[in-house]
Formats: sequence, C-alpha cells, structure tokens
Amino acid sequence: MKKITINYIKRLKSEEQPFATLTAYDYTSAKIVDATDVPIILVGDSAAMVVLGYETTIPVTMDEMIMLTSAVCRGTQRALVIADLPFMSYQASITDALHSAGRFMKEAGVSGVKLEGGIRMIPQIRALVDNGIPVMGHIGLTPQSFHQFSGYTVQGKSVKSIENLIADAHAVTEAGAFSLVLEGIPAEVGKLITDQISIPTIGIGAGPYCDGQIQVFHDILGLYGDFIPKHTKQFGKISEHITEAIQAYIQQVENRSFPAEENSTHLSTSVLKNLSSKQT
Repeated sequence: MKKITINYIKRLKSEEQPFATLTAYDYTSAKIVDATDVPIILVGDSAAMVVLGYETTIPVTMDEMIMLTSAVCRGTQRALVIADLPFMSYQASITDALHSAGRFMKEAGVSGVKLEGGIRMIPQIRALVDNGIPVMGHIGLTPQSFHQFSGYTVQGKSVKSIENLIADAHAVTEAGAFSLVLEGIPAEVGKLITDQISIPTIGIGAGPYCDGQIQVFHDILGLYGDFIPKHTKQFGKISEHITEAIQAYIQQVENRSFPAEENSTHLSTSVLKNLSSKQT
C-alpha cells in the first residue's frame, strides 16, 4: 500500500483531478476512511464539538488534539494525515507555531499541519515550511474566529472582502503552503481563487469548483441524526442503524437470547465433575 505524498496532492491539481477528503478523530474512523481512496485525512479541531462536546472549536487543547491525532495516525497506512493546530497554539508567535507543529510531527506522527488565517499568518507559515513542516492553509470562514465573526457566517460577499480573500490566497501560496482550505465562501469566489493559485484548493461550503472537498466524518454519515449543515450532505444515516442495533442488543439481553450457545464457553466435563464434588 503506497503512502500518499505532498507531491501527489499537488499533482492532482495539475491533472485537474477532483478529490474528496475527510476528517477522522480516532483509530476506528481512521481505519474506515483509510480503506477508501481518500488521499487526505484531516484531524480537524472540529473534534472539539463532534468528539468532546464543546460548543465551538476554541476550547480544545493541544494535549487533546495530540491524543486524538496519535490514534488516527495509528489507524492510517495510506492517507496523508494533517492535524489542525488548535486555537492560540500558533497565533502569538513563530516560536509557538514551531513548537506546536513540532509536537504534532514528533508525538502524533502527522505529515503536516493546518492553520487558519491569510496574510497575518504568513510569518508562521513560512517558518514552518522552512523547517520542513508541510502546511495546509485555511481562509474564509475560520471557525477559530467564531466570536469575531459573530458566529459561522459566510465570508466574501462584498468586493472588498473578496479582494482580501484573493490576496490571502496568493500570500498563503507564496509562503509555501501545499494546499488551501476555502471555507464558507460563495462558489464564484471559490472558483476565482482556485483558478488563480498554483496549489490545490479544498472546499467546505465553497462551491463545486475547488480542486478538492473536505467534509466532517460525522456529517456525511448522518451521525447527528436530522441535523444537516447547509455545506454538507448525508450520504448515509448511520445513527439510525446504530440505534436499531443497540435496541436489538437490549431486547436480546432482556429475553435471554443473547448471549447464546455460540457466544459462551464451558468447563470440561472433568473439571465440572470435580467442581461439583467439592460443592457438595
């Protein structure tokens, strides 16, 4: 099984081959995703909400992310694993960015990291790349700026904001990022950026014209039941099957049909006979 490389991801753009990527947050989900043709697994800080139950991505810590990312790396043989740098683990300084990204590389075993921000994050991106750490950029709706944006609102609706996004995209590219996530922007803006930069764009709520797409594992599998964010689609309703399976398990325990004979082990006749004699 050949390991996906950064150069392979870059080549997908030049070959005009769209590609699908997914998040994963533990060993089991990583093994499931890695068994498909998905070239990138992102251990997103969305783990804060879908795994740890926080309301936003902001509270998740480095230690929590490294624990989850390590499990994903252990469950992955083929895909390129990229980890989100959590809130305030890289923004304050180049030193912070290098230290945090270095921990992910050394302790978790990722192939690169993702960080949010355009022009303002160029010093950090350049420093990481210069030190051999591949970087995936992220502009548009950046969830770590939840409070600044007053929620999860679409970005790039005015001419000025579109110009800013395009400038951000060029800056991230020139700083050495190998790919760029575009989140929560109009489809037309996604196409403009995709057509103008040399690295692959990966959209989430950014329209169909990006080079690739990224979605949350739980969203596309319907693990949240009837909640379907606008940017996603349920390709299955796994939560319903899980509920049905658990209900069947409960029923069979209650009516004593599980565990059955095939689920049980027994003492040998001699041991049972000896035990019985000692009990009398």
